[in-house]
Amino acid sequence: MADKKIRVLEIAEDEDMLLKVMSSQFDRKEFDVLTATDGEQGLAVALSKHPDLILLDLLMPKMDGITMLKHLREDSWGKNVPVIILTAFKDVNHINEVAKFGVTDYLVKSDFQLSEIVEKVKQKLGMK
Repeated sequence: MADKKIRVLEIAEDEDMLLKVMSSQFDRKEFDVLTATDGEQGLAVALSKHPDLILLDLLMPKMDGITMLKHLREDSWGKNVPVIILTAFKDVNHINEVAKFGVTDYLVKSDFQLSEIVEKVKQKLGMK
């Protein structure tokens, strides 16, 4: 990769400590990690900073992930940004709901280690 770092927005972890731990997993030489702790803040950061990929939780304060995703997809830039859902929900209804909005992947937190999530992001961005 040249000089430009890949910009990843992690929205969405309303658990501050988990957000910090996840952010630290991304190599700072390759990634510029943006964070947001709720859906409203996440939507604002996404629309202003235009990250290359968004990791989005579904259960967040102020605006849930599905609502944020709906608003994101209404924007001319936001309709095409890759979004990986990273959530605790294994519910088929949630999976079907977000599938309507063209998510790149749906990951259940308990099924993946943090390093595997970083590898998934790299794979989705063609870095592997």
